[in-house]
Amino acid sequence: MSKKHHQYAVIPITCFILVCLFALQHYGTHKVGFFFAPIVLTWLLCISTLGVYNIFKWNPHVYKALSPYYMFKFLKKTRISGWLSLGGILLCITGSEAMFADLGHFNYMAIQIAFTFLVYPALILAYMGQAAYLSQHHNADLRISYYVSVPESVRWPVLILAILASVVGSQAIISGTFSIINQSQSLGCFPRVKVVHTSEKIHGQVYIPEINWMLMILCIAVTIGFRDTKHLGNASGLAVMTVMLVTTCLTSLVIVVCWHKPPILALFFLLFFGSVELLYFSASLTKFREGAWLPILLALFLMIIMLIWHYATIKKYEYDLHNKVSLEWLLALGPSLGIARVPGIGLVFTDLTTGIPANFSRFVTNLPAYHRVLVFVCVKSVPVPHVTPEERYLVGRVGPATHRSYRCIVRYGYRDVHQDVDSFETELVKKLSDFIQYDWYRTRGNSMSIEDDGSHSNESSSYRLTVIGTTSFCSQQGYESQQSVQPGSVSVGFPSVQSLTDVIEMEPMDAAPERRVRFAVDDDHESETRSEVGVQMQEELEDLYAAQEAGIAFILGHSYMKTKQGSSFIKKLALNYGYNFLRRNCRGPDVSLKVPPVSLLEVGMVYIV
Repeated sequence: MSKKHHQYAVIPITCFILVCLFALQHYGTHKVGFFFAPIVLTWLLCISTLGVYNIFKWNPHVYKALSPYYMFKFLKKTRISGWLSLGGILLCITGSEAMFADLGHFNYMAIQIAFTFLVYPALILAYMGQAAYLSQHHNADLRISYYVSVPESVRWPVLILAILASVVGSQAIISGTFSIINQSQSLGCFPRVKVVHTSEKIHGQVYIPEINWMLMILCIAVTIGFRDTKHLGNASGLAVMTVMLVTTCLTSLVIVVCWHKPPILALFFLLFFGSVELLYFSASLTKFREGAWLPILLALFLMIIMLIWHYATIKKYEYDLHNKVSLEWLLALGPSLGIARVPGIGLVFTDLTTGIPANFSRFVTNLPAYHRVLVFVCVKSVPVPHVTPEERYLVGRVGPATHRSYRCIVRYGYRDVHQDVDSFETELVKKLSDFIQYDWYRTRGNSMSIEDDGSHSNESSSYRLTVIGTTSFCSQQGYESQQSVQPGSVSVGFPSVQSLTDVIEMEPMDAAPERRVRFAVDDDHESETRSEVGVQMQEELEDLYAAQEAGIAFILGHSYMKTKQGSSFIKKLALNYGYNFLRRNCRGPDVSLKVPPVSLLEVGMVYIV
């Protein structure tokens, strides 16, 4: 074909390959990787073998070019033209960095071994072979140096293998995108999307249908729009260099904040790597008008979406925090006000870890009835990869034991798989049962009684959350958070969470009164008390199981956000239009929590921020 007819064949073939690649993603990283792994392995062995062949045939002394001396000599001799050429030289390493975006799909050791002992040596040998060939043919009219350096007898097989390898290289970026989006939405920085876990063994292997098809459309649009590998290369080079520069800056923070190393070490790391990367970054910026504008535009668009979603999420939480109702309001609800308790368990989902959420007060105001057993459930994504099952559930009382109201905080790491609704219901009831037994066991074990103006001693439980583990109850499962009878905050530390600390503010019903402690020494009275406690515990457990048999209802808030009068134009645009558009078009909380529609009760809430 003539050169002017290339575009009529190359672009349709490229688009067809892209469609096929994205259509394979739903099979999961494991199956796709099993199919692609032989291709990339063969490609790396091929380029390293060709490199060794060219080195020994054309210039065995080319290994000396590994010395940094020649790099400085090149920049000193060429000056500005050499600096500008760094943007093209950068393309030699683009693609290899994508391996490190797949840490959720593969473990650290696998990536370190593959990069150190296979990818890096193969790239070095390939480029040394090309350099050896060029050293003897630098006067020739070379269009593509790599394929010219390939022997004529194997040129076509290598070309086919190169096309297949380029498809595999795209797979690394796609898998990394799925991991980043999944972790971002777990941290409340991205709208909710459907996440399909494709592996039962490796939780990090995920597939996101919406992101997959959006990526496919964008890739095809860029391919048809640019029609030129030069512009695509400039866009790829600036994107990769920006990623490396940002990673270096963030790693310097990790050295100080997470690894607790001296700041001077972080500064040395930043100056050493940052100066080299800044040199390449500045050279890539010169190609801004030649295609490099694309990654900047896409990054800006995604950043705006993430900022709007995160800002609105924080404002919603602050609104809930300021408009929550007191515990006295909940305890005052009763038959005298026309409020009825109906059979069943009501799960009220809220982002608050304390207090009664405003959506529940709205629910009771419009429908004067609520369930016999009430559980305020707070599902939290904490900024650690995994939370062990033993530390997932924090359970406590809301009010006295007779009110049958509880609070449960369920914590997931950003790489944890959320439970389906059936196992969640069963697990939650089991944890409530364990907590009830533990709480009454602790009450019965105390050999003293507390006089508190006639109030029940279990009211102090409303200021306490207990971590309910998975061990048997006979070993006293669960352990309490630090507590105090004075108003204040409670810090709960967890072994696997390491530096993370959940701060739970406990609000008393009234100012904490002065308490008097009287030790009980009467053995008969103590045995009667224990017997009475056992009966009360049994009654509470029977109420819980009876409510479970009656059915479980999920009460969720359906939010709509509006800005206050007098808000700035940017705030109105971001919240009234941007956030509400994203909220309407992303997965709702009922879908994310996998709530069955027959058990769902939604309470409309308008947030004025």
